[in-house]
Amino acid sequence: MIRVVLVEDEQLIRAALAGLLDLSDDIAVVGQFLSGEEAVRGTSALAPDVAVVDLQLPGMDGIDTSLALMERVPGMKCMILTSHARPGYLKRALSAGISGFMPKTISADDLTNAVRTVASGGRVVDSGLAADAIASGDSPLTTREADVLELATDGTPVAEIARRVHLAEGTVRNYLSSAQAKLGASNRHEAAELARRKGWIG
Repeated sequence: MIRVVLVEDEQLIRAALAGLLDLSDDIAVVGQFLSGEEAVRGTSALAPDVAVVDLQLPGMDGIDTSLALMERVPGMKCMILTSHARPGYLKRALSAGISGFMPKTISADDLTNAVRTVASGGRVVDSGLAADAIASGDSPLTTREADVLELATDGTPVAEIARRVHLAEGTVRNYLSSAQAKLGASNRHEAAELARRKGWIG
């Protein structure tokens, strides 16, 4: 039996994933968590084989959460599910030793097969995203810089961006300034356009 924990902050999605995976005779969802911090505290006692982790979590993101979980539970594999499938995230995940990176649009059959592959030591990566990652080159942006830059593209106020990503307004301004400088842009809107053309933000 493949023991799985889910780390997903949206209750409806988490329940749907649990329901889909529990339909398989060889997979059991043994734990569900709302955040990376909660998962790191509670996963060890569950002895899971695979953690299925949302990329966009409040606080620790899915990649940092996966790293912490793999350190806490030796031998456990992690797989990222995301609706923000940017090439830069994929490269960071793979370099961190994460075994899977798939979009949330994945079918039920593909999800269960991906979990089986990851549990057996294999790797699963969405083919379209992999092709985009190769074409885009390496992003100079950190994950948080990419997050706030993407939210800033439609003129969203700094206060609203800060609320969405659970950061202080000053921290958001620092990330925007850093992203703008790295991309050689004259303002955040130009920086966002440059990053989007490269596939570094959605």
